Amino acid sequence: MGVFDKLFGGGKKVSKETLETRGEHMPDLKIPVDEKFTIYFKKNGGKFIYCEDDLEISQALQNIISENNWQQHFFYTLDPRLESRFASEKIGFTHNRKESDIFFTTCEHLVAHNGSILVCSNQIKEKKLDELPSNLIVFATTSQLVDSISEALKVIKEKYKKNIPNNITTLKHFQPTPENKNDFLSYGSASKNVYLLLLEDY
Repeated sequence: MGVFDKLFGGGKKVSKETLETRGEHMPDLKIPVDEKFTIYFKKNGGKFIYCEDDLEISQALQNIISENNWQQHFFYTLDPRLESRFASEKIGFTHNRKESDIFFTTCEHLVAHNGSILVCSNQIKEKKLDELPSNLIVFATTSQLVDSISEALKVIKEKYKKNIPNNITTLKHFQPTPENKNDFLSYGSASKNVYLLLLEDY
């Protein structure tokens, strides 16, 4: 059984081509949330790496660094939890945007409906997306998968109660497309080169 078979739990698959031929406003296909997210995320141009444990996360991260010749590059991050979690990796972190063209971040949710990544001030402070580096590495877990943006916002409201974070926005501009211009949730965005490291935590 392959990695994606394990991730998607087997069953009937819906091809990327099937989704591409469907109109934007057609009823949603009834497929598992994890599979739907992966299909749309890749359709958006994102690079998806599923990992079963921390060792695979470490290997995937080193492969990304090697593939892009980023060995001597700092990773710009605004989330101190990442610095702690990846302290044993050979990564130099910086909080100065001018020192890096790579942004390393967590997220709040992965939204299956459109393959987007929902972030807020916990990850990007008060910055607009076009103020971030063009290269993004996002670390997330399978428990962060939700079906829709409305579901994601509901979970955020329940989780943070009276301290709801501001600057909530979505990352889904992994390649330039005309519809990007009309997406108010991605205001101030720009096309990004996005890697998603997805850790199984169910």
